Amino acid sequence: MSHSRPLHALTAAALVAAVVLGPAHVAAAAPAQDLPTADQLKAALLTVDDVGPGYTEVPTTSSPAPGENPSPASGCDALSALINMHADATPTPGSPHVEAELDGEDGNPMVTENLTAEDAGKLTTDFNTATDAFRTCHQITFNAGTEDSVSFTVAPVTLGDRPDAPAVRLDGTLAGVQLNAYIGIERFGTVAMVFGFFQRQDAGSQEASFQYRTAVAKAERTLGSTAGSTAPPTLPTTTRSGGTSGTQPAAV
Repeated sequence: MSHSRPLHALTAAALVAAVVLGPAHVAAAAPAQDLPTADQLKAALLTVDDVGPGYTEVPTTSSPAPGENPSPASGCDALSALINMHADATPTPGSPHVEAELDGEDGNPMVTENLTAEDAGKLTTDFNTATDAFRTCHQITFNAGTEDSVSFTVAPVTLGDRPDAPAVRLDGTLAGVQLNAYIGIERFGTVAMVFGFFQRQDAGSQEASFQYRTAVAKAERTLGSTAGSTAPPTLPTTTRSGGTSGTQPAAV
């Protein structure tokens, strides 16, 4: 199905890029506390060496031009507002941001990860806003920029070891094809992680949970901050390479 790629990229990547941050940032004076640089955040991102065989790194594209796709989501007012707001947003220098997309064969499954650093107080506000949006969302519709749209049911899940870490499961169909995604958010002091996992014709949670745990473990190890912590990262000067091989996820 020729339009499956644009749609699955939108459903996962639009959520991943937008959901953790609240209103679009306004350029301002540098925050009072030191934040990790983009290079330091990049070292914490998942790579093909972390996620296992069969994945390929996909170059991330630039943000859409203002007005290019102003309303990709509808339904779930709070969550749609965040996504639609950031469809037109431009990153600002005050919040270092990096992202990665790792695709399986023919884009199935797809793993995305975004890391953003910002002042701890602002991050707390944004994290709480995103958590509330997850909690109150039960169905959301995405427009892929084609004549087709797809509605997903949304349900809370636990992807990793921390039950308080917000995560949701999305289920829908397009032209008879089953679409399934898992979105999770976590914080490491002044760094927010947004994780996405998308798959077609498979609703199993094991791979999504495994890759989420891998992402959390690498961020903890590289940034020197425990998942859920509000203390700034310690940014160790040396890190081990690779993922969390051998870690088995619990059923979601």
